[in-house]
Amino acid sequence: MTTANKITIARILLVPVFIVQVIYYASDGTEWHRLVAILIFGLAALSDGIDGYLARRYGQRSELGAFLDPLADKLLLVSGIVLLSLNNAPHLARLPLWLVATVLSRDALLMLGWVVLHYSCGKVRVRPILMGKAATVLQMACVLWALLKWDLPWLWGLSLAAAICTGLSGLYYVADGVRQLSASPASSPSPKQ
Repeated sequence: MTTANKITIARILLVPVFIVQVIYYASDGTEWHRLVAILIFGLAALSDGIDGYLARRYGQRSELGAFLDPLADKLLLVSGIVLLSLNNAPHLARLPLWLVATVLSRDALLMLGWVVLHYSCGKVRVRPILMGKAATVLQMACVLWALLKWDLPWLWGLSLAAAICTGLSGLYYVADGVRQLSASPASSPSPKQ
């Protein structure tokens, strides 16, 4: 168990605490719940960079980390985006439902693709791309922007940018998955019996 993996696991364990704080704030408006949610989200986002740095700098890359790190990101981001898409008025701004649909659709499609590739090819190679990283950063910015209660027109613009990057990265990953599937012997026609 590497230090990077321990940090990633700690990030996963922060997600339920973040969810509870947002729900409490949305229901009663007690300010300290919002502040704790912001602190937890910021800490989790910062730890994402730290565990990645440790894994690269000290050679702590592992298969477990390659699986857990994106899972931790997805759990945090999807929970934040879904919670903030609910009607939390008057306490929190609402993220557009089309952003939620884009994020959930892409993630569900990628998960399905991963299962198909894993079943068909045995090994799935996921290469992070700049557009995917930009989508993650913009999704994090949307959640933080809403939690910090900053200017609403900017939140809409951030949401649009996040949705575009999320959709484009999803298209790239689907194309890459199709390429991996096509190159696999499992996708070749079966010989006639």
